[in-house]
Amino acid sequence: MEDQFDVIVIGAGVMGSSTAYQTSKRRLKTLLLEQFDFLHHRGSSHGESRTTRATYPEDYYSGMVLESSRLWRQAESEAGYQVCFATRQLDIGPSDNKALLAVVDSCRKNSIAVAVLKRRQLLEEFSGMFDIPEDWIGVVTQHGGVIKPTKAVAMFQTLALRNGAVLRDNAEVVGISRDGRTNEIVVATAGGMTYRGRKCVITAGPWTRKLVKKARGIDLPIQPLETAVHYWKVKEGLEGKFTIESGFPTFASYGEPYIYGTPSLEFPGLVKIPVHAGRACDPEDRTWGAPPVLVDALRAWIKGRFGDMIDVAKPVLTQSCMYSMTPDEDFVIDFLGGEFGEDGVVCGGFSGHGFKMAPVVGRVAADLVESGRAEGVELTRFSVGRFDGEKRNGNVKDFDDQVMSH
Repeated sequence: MEDQFDVIVIGAGVMGSSTAYQTSKRRLKTLLLEQFDFLHHRGSSHGESRTTRATYPEDYYSGMVLESSRLWRQAESEAGYQVCFATRQLDIGPSDNKALLAVVDSCRKNSIAVAVLKRRQLLEEFSGMFDIPEDWIGVVTQHGGVIKPTKAVAMFQTLALRNGAVLRDNAEVVGISRDGRTNEIVVATAGGMTYRGRKCVITAGPWTRKLVKKARGIDLPIQPLETAVHYWKVKEGLEGKFTIESGFPTFASYGEPYIYGTPSLEFPGLVKIPVHAGRACDPEDRTWGAPPVLVDALRAWIKGRFGDMIDVAKPVLTQSCMYSMTPDEDFVIDFLGGEFGEDGVVCGGFSGHGFKMAPVVGRVAADLVESGRAEGVELTRFSVGRFDGEKRNGNVKDFDDQVMSH
């Protein structure tokens, strides 16, 4: 059996669901395919929270975050419920850390109000909640927040359905080809279904590399990393101090290791504080655990920042997730090329920091499908071709990688 569509989106995580929402909103007949159950926990789009922040050492991401904030609000208005919860963002680290200093420069370049605070000022700003060494600084902006990821993916899927999109789960894609006679893109699934579309978008997260290789025969350097998220218990009587309502921020700590966290929201009395790190893996071969050495590093960091306000004996809860890493930690958003030319689009390699920008990624993918061009985003930074050549390192940067591989 064959069905025909204007666009076929492969992968129904947050990027694919956002893309299907955008294309269906433009009245393009859209098919969204997912290899597992919808809202599964085997990729990168599940769980209870993601941070949003506009503080990037790379100055080309801040504008994407700000546009995404507007698009999140628009989608929430259409859905009738909230998935994003705003608070301030705090970035801390050594005063000579190149990446953190680049964050300050990037904010100023993008006209984002930023305050750079020393230890005593930071203690006063957050009522003694955060302590840092004397030679560290704190960088405070208004553009932080928490996104509820599973709820967000469901929102985009609901809106896509409302716009007339067709959604199919448990539909593993086993073939992507071009019909030379009709010029259509033909997508075959393991269940024996065949779908035809004028355009195709691959948004398969950790499986993107395999699908692109199957379709085009090229090997994109997108490496899945298995990572673990930890929740820690706040000491009894202090739970209210770690909430958004009390002014507690989303935060990131620059250096080795890079650590980030969110206010107490999804689990009352618990705060999420993980290491931004992972183990290279095949998406089908995971340990579903966390190395003890990283947990030990977290304990020491939490003790240094929060003293006795958080119980560091052990995490109360640990969840497994995956990153899809590129060598330069920048996204891949480009045409598939080859026999597909500009009729195929690939969006992947979001490197552990893309979820917050799903609305703008979906908008850009829909633009590329609809008109072959997209405004407002420096797509040359995200090209497939930047990995051509012997080293395949991609974009050159003046600071260290943020994600640690172990």
